[in-house]
Amino acid sequence: MTKTLLLASTALLFTAGAAFAGDVPQVAEAPIPTGPTNEAPLADASQRGVLVFTPDFFATQRPNTALDMVNRVPGFSIDDGSGARGFEGAVGNVLINNNRPASKNDSGSNVLGRTLANQVERIELIRGGASGIDMQGYAVVVNVVLKSTTSRQSILTWNAMLFEGGHDIYGGSYQFTARNGDRSWGVVLSDGMGSSDSNGVGRSIRTNAAGQVIRDERYENDGWGGSNSIRGNYSGPLFGGKVESTARYGVSDWQNWSELSSPTSLRRSDYGEKEHFGEVGVTWTRTLNPRWQVETRFIHEFGDTDNVSNSNETLNGTVTPEQQFTSKGDTSETILRALVRHERSAALTFEAGGEVAYNMLDVQQGFTIGGAPVDLPSASVKVEETRGEAFSKATWRLNPKLTLEGGVRLEASTIKQSGDADQEKSFFFAKPRFLATWTPMADNQVRFRFERELGQLDFGDFAASADLGDNNVYGGNVNLEPEQRWISELTYERRFWGQGVVAIGYRHDEIIDVIDRLPLPEGLSAVGNIGDGTLDQLSLNVTVPLDKFGISGGRFTFKNDWNKTSVTDPTTGEDRRISGVRASQANVGFQQDITSWKTQWGINWLPRLGQPTYGPDQVSIWRGSGYVETFVEYKPTPTLAIRAQLNLWDDFTIRRTVYASRDPRTVAFVEDRDIDPRTFVSLRVRKTF
Repeated sequence: MTKTLLLASTALLFTAGAAFAGDVPQVAEAPIPTGPTNEAPLADASQRGVLVFTPDFFATQRPNTALDMVNRVPGFSIDDGSGARGFEGAVGNVLINNNRPASKNDSGSNVLGRTLANQVERIELIRGGASGIDMQGYAVVVNVVLKSTTSRQSILTWNAMLFEGGHDIYGGSYQFTARNGDRSWGVVLSDGMGSSDSNGVGRSIRTNAAGQVIRDERYENDGWGGSNSIRGNYSGPLFGGKVESTARYGVSDWQNWSELSSPTSLRRSDYGEKEHFGEVGVTWTRTLNPRWQVETRFIHEFGDTDNVSNSNETLNGTVTPEQQFTSKGDTSETILRALVRHERSAALTFEAGGEVAYNMLDVQQGFTIGGAPVDLPSASVKVEETRGEAFSKATWRLNPKLTLEGGVRLEASTIKQSGDADQEKSFFFAKPRFLATWTPMADNQVRFRFERELGQLDFGDFAASADLGDNNVYGGNVNLEPEQRWISELTYERRFWGQGVVAIGYRHDEIIDVIDRLPLPEGLSAVGNIGDGTLDQLSLNVTVPLDKFGISGGRFTFKNDWNKTSVTDPTTGEDRRISGVRASQANVGFQQDITSWKTQWGINWLPRLGQPTYGPDQVSIWRGSGYVETFVEYKPTPTLAIRAQLNLWDDFTIRRTVYASRDPRTVAFVEDRDIDPRTFVSLRVRKTF
């Protein structure tokens, strides 16, 4: 297969460099090296779970933004959170000045991306908890502490994705930030862009149950989109405390099409979507005295979408009736949250609070064949949820080697539906959490987590949906309930050679009410609860500095999660994997800083990847192998960065097995689609001034 290019996010770069140590808040001061060193950053003996990185640690990597710096912290990967309903348990692992961003959608990586590197005082890698830090269930978080200075700075970015035979897209942003002591404000104008990683040309072969070819067609698809938005931010003193606020409004669009053709047939599907979205977020914190602190948070998000799907087919000169699926909807989420934090002593911290939220989806949908309406379950429905949660937790540092965190969240909610389905359900869940962090000796740490998690419902699953590209129409499910997980997780981490890290972990989930696809009457299916299941996960994360092997500034990385899942299929009654969970996706990488050239470069290889989706009437599995990503970034000055990225992917296939009946389950046909994704180059130019 011709080498092809796949869009991928910016590679995480953790390269070798000088390591320094700094002081940790509320603990005794640790010595700070004054020159380059290959040793790991120091942590104070009274709080070994915290490693401190000063700006000098990143000097050889020439970072432009705080995001560049955090991406280089050894043993840490940014997680912006699920963005799902609620705040507790749904946000990411990045804090700025001990707090998370004011809005869920203003993610930690977004805030870091508009914060210049020279504004960073230090970066704290917190493993297992620290005084005044809300871990939100993460075993490891990063806290970026900013300087209190006076400055006015801008970041101008230009992006492009240039395709071979496809739709080129362009974007960019302008960010302005002003700081004056404890006050700061800024604005971001963004022209975003997006593309599908499966755009390309290929071949689709359909065989019947006897293995005879019944269709042999050329396949081609394309998809692209973008968004335009404006965001404002303000931070400063208010009523004896500090307020952080953000507001955003924008519009976005997405369109894609696919076409299968042969001398006797033509099948085409088109999809288009437009969306308006906005949000407001405000956080206020105040220190009442050295031991007491209060925090309140208000978030409101809203949006409306309008999309349409069309499917047409011509076979042997006969035009079949056009299928069309339309959807219009409004969504909103409002959250009010408050907590009080008490530092009983340097070793013991308590926290308690509550959260109330309202979520809404109001959607009207229609499906027609040849202009004639077709009834669907829950085609037009309004879903409303009111939810309250009380929580408390304690963090106890028994000694410099052992930290314990325990707590419980009590959630009560009511989900009400109206429209095509009138129904109301109430739920109550207790969600305990326990985390232990043991550091028996320097550079060695063991972390254990036991927690009950409640999955976040996608309100779109309550309503009907369609995938006309594969002739699939789905009904809504008014009986959908949250998925529950009892999680047990054990991780061992070993640091070596300054920036070297080896972390191995095992996780087991007992899953109650697994969310997957279930059968509905009249040949339809929907997302629903299909019973209990399990997940077993083995994780390995390795970073090896290569300076000792004569490769200055280089490092080798390996990361993978091996997942084994099990659930009983609601159609066949047989054990199978859970849809949407990848069994394995290893990432092998090499990155290097070449200081004399003011350049970083790297390559990542994913030897094998894939993901199954199981339904009552079909099973679809996509697979890929030989995925290679390579990049080079040149920083001629401290304020200018030029980056180019190339991605190559071989052997991207989709096998779809469609069944003629459910009981007995007989095969109607098997469709194998071999796609050569279009080659494209990603370019980025970023200038700060």
